Amino acid sequence: MRSLSLPASPRAGTTKTEAIAPDSTPQAASPPPVQKDTAKILEDYENTNRVVWQKPEVVIDLLGNLEGKTVADIGAGTGFFALRMAPMAKKVIAIDIDPRFTSYLDSLKSFELPEEIQDRLETRLALPDDPKLAPGEADVVIIVNTFMYIKDQVAYLENLKRGISEGGMLLIIDFKKKRTPLGPPSQIRVPLFEVEEKLIRAGYRDVATNDTALDYQYIVTARR
Repeated sequence: MRSLSLPASPRAGTTKTEAIAPDSTPQAASPPPVQKDTAKILEDYENTNRVVWQKPEVVIDLLGNLEGKTVADIGAGTGFFALRMAPMAKKVIAIDIDPRFTSYLDSLKSFELPEEIQDRLETRLALPDDPKLAPGEADVVIIVNTFMYIKDQVAYLENLKRGISEGGMLLIIDFKKKRTPLGPPSQIRVPLFEVEEKLIRAGYRDVATNDTALDYQYIVTARR
């Protein structure tokens, strides 16, 4: 296994601070409200300065040039990453198993994205064991804050691999197996070494890791 090198994180003051709705950007009109039960699901992340600790610019930079590529964002939620990647990619598929999130994001993109870019962002309702990607459909796949909730992770990774183009990239970000100021209970978190092992068992190659770039999370990349 090789170590993953990263660019320097953004300087203080170069990113906007989002205290309540980190998936949103400044806009002229107000986006549709999140339903109360959906808002409860988001509570752990929405009420934190996610744009600071998640370092989206650093993460997206790891994906390389997205021009002409299709990106699948599994566990997209309210589109924290999907909305940021849509202007850069040929297409972004925001995948979630909760229809509340896909419906919300369908409405939100008309407020968050310029009209000429809105068609680049597609939402897709998936199943817990199936991301619903066509064979070779995605050139890049990201799974952020979601991997720990997948039940049979090796089987899921094997299924997912069929939806990634030859040589395509998979990026996984999840919370470190340690005490952190925010995030899910530590007992449900997956240790970094287990993610590496499961990727290898599922047949991925070029597995690379970094557990220092983000304060509370590790980053794993692999190739189909």
